[in-house]
Amino acid sequence: MLILGIAGGTGSGKTTVVHQIMKELDENEVGIISQDAYYRSNDHLSYDERALINYDHPRAIDFDLLYSHLKELKDGKAIEQPVYSYVYHNRTKDVVLTQPRKVMIVEGILILTDLKVRDLFDIKIFVHADSDERLIRRLKRDIAERGRDMEEVLTRYQTTLKPMHDQFIEPSKQFADIIIPNDTHNSVAIDIVRTVISDKL
Repeated sequence: MLILGIAGGTGSGKTTVVHQIMKELDENEVGIISQDAYYRSNDHLSYDERALINYDHPRAIDFDLLYSHLKELKDGKAIEQPVYSYVYHNRTKDVVLTQPRKVMIVEGILILTDLKVRDLFDIKIFVHADSDERLIRRLKRDIAERGRDMEEVLTRYQTTLKPMHDQFIEPSKQFADIIIPNDTHNSVAIDIVRTVISDKL
């Protein structure tokens, strides 16, 4: 099994890159794991308390569970991937049964910050985008898909997103094997990734 780690700031275009890579592979050979599914369960906190959590700090992620799940997939075992609700700021009771695949893609803003998880990746990719572009994409997505209003998104960006990006996410770029500038669809970078995947498989 080949494990790809795809990191980058919020709104950098990671999902676009994931879809571009998936188009190059047989759909039965590739699976996806999202870092966001591994936010810690906070059942012991009220909704208001959960809303105040800094979800852009590495401690918000259950990296131990993500690590053990990746190890199980590598061993050929299926896992029960958690399901996270952005509306309720908590895990739901649902799980997604995820089978091992030839290629597993793990994507998320913080996945290169954890040493144990990072060491499981065969290919580490960082998607880079201009900060203004990332903010615009984040605004559009959170309002349309996550029930947020503009003031809430901007406040979160200023108080947690940008500081956490500067402290944790941007520095994690140093661990990447490939950096993809995602101002436009970067077909050359995707071709390189496809070639590396083919070589390793």
